Amino acid sequence: MNVSHQFDVIVIGAGAAGMMCAAVAGQRGRRVLLIEHYTKLGEKIRISGGGRCNFTNLHCRPENYLSANPDFCRSALARYRPSDFVALVERHGIAYHEKTRGQLFCDGSATQIVAMLERECAVGAVEWRMPCEVESLHGRGERFSVVTPQGEFESPAVVIATGGLTVPKIGASPFGYRIASQFGLALVPPQPALVPLTFDGDFLARFGCLAGVSLECEVRCCGGKFRDQLLFTHRGLSGPAVLQISSYWRPGEALVIDLAPAHDVQAWLASHRGSRQRLDNLLASVWPRRLALAWCEMNACAVPFNQLSDGRLREIASGIRGWRVVPSGTQGYNKAEVTRGGVDTRELSSRTMEAARVPGLYFVGEVVDVTGHLGGFNFQWAWASGHAAGEALASSRRRAA
Repeated sequence: MNVSHQFDVIVIGAGAAGMMCAAVAGQRGRRVLLIEHYTKLGEKIRISGGGRCNFTNLHCRPENYLSANPDFCRSALARYRPSDFVALVERHGIAYHEKTRGQLFCDGSATQIVAMLERECAVGAVEWRMPCEVESLHGRGERFSVVTPQGEFESPAVVIATGGLTVPKIGASPFGYRIASQFGLALVPPQPALVPLTFDGDFLARFGCLAGVSLECEVRCCGGKFRDQLLFTHRGLSGPAVLQISSYWRPGEALVIDLAPAHDVQAWLASHRGSRQRLDNLLASVWPRRLALAWCEMNACAVPFNQLSDGRLREIASGIRGWRVVPSGTQGYNKAEVTRGGVDTRELSSRTMEAARVPGLYFVGEVVDVTGHLGGFNFQWAWASGHAAGEALASSRRRAA
């Protein structure tokens, strides 16, 4: 096949990180081609945040990210902050609001963010091929060849921005991982993250009927700790607290759940010592009643207080503050918000996102082993890593012939 086009930069994947990278490089004078295999542009952006896109978090810090190489994200996040993306949003006249804990959402539709990124690419004269599958990518000396049904394209630099494995029905694929492996780069095994957890056996028999019941709790596991809403589902547990802890959970590990984080449970129970009131009725004053009944039935303590010894009350308090449950698994990539793992960041420059052993090959966004907490952090990583690569490409001496 004859080479039909040459570019300074080819970006594969037109999601959040890919469009940001293409726009930055294009606006700084690079001739950029952006290739997207899916039929709809920015679909993951469009469906995010209930259709309003939680596009960043004002309190973004490196501590909000997980990685086998925890310090990797610091450089990019420091050089492109939430305030930088907010300034871009404001420049395009997009109204937004803070929901909770620094989470920023569009007042209108998430499609405004997609349209904004598309306009930014247009300012940089970015060329598009969409929908367009990449059939193969080859390194040829100091150049790369990208073969597609629409022609073969050459460039001294290729950016992989193809995301992870989440929500395969909107085009997620392992393409980025295959490219990393093709060029000998190490991977941290991918797994679903920010995902509901599943249970089986006794747990579902006792609590499966509570689907839809929620309450505030604190969940701990494997070094992670989050206080937020927990939601019972027909398959197990979900809600923000559980989605957050799912990024830390490992098969076989127990979750430790404080079901009353706002209360001094020991003192609260002791204050009712000798009462004829039933424990399940008391717990129903702070929990949803169905949960109070199910939990007391499980612990055989749906009896009046005056029938419970001091020792038994201490056991009950300990169980409320440290309920241990072991998930059987997760609901998988179809229900996950992000993919944890990916291209090992020890293979990449934290400043440029370029592979140290493959000059000219860059990885940005979710395909990289950097996973944010729930609440806009993953979008901020997409903007920051895409911007870092775009700036590096603009200053690179490598140009198309």
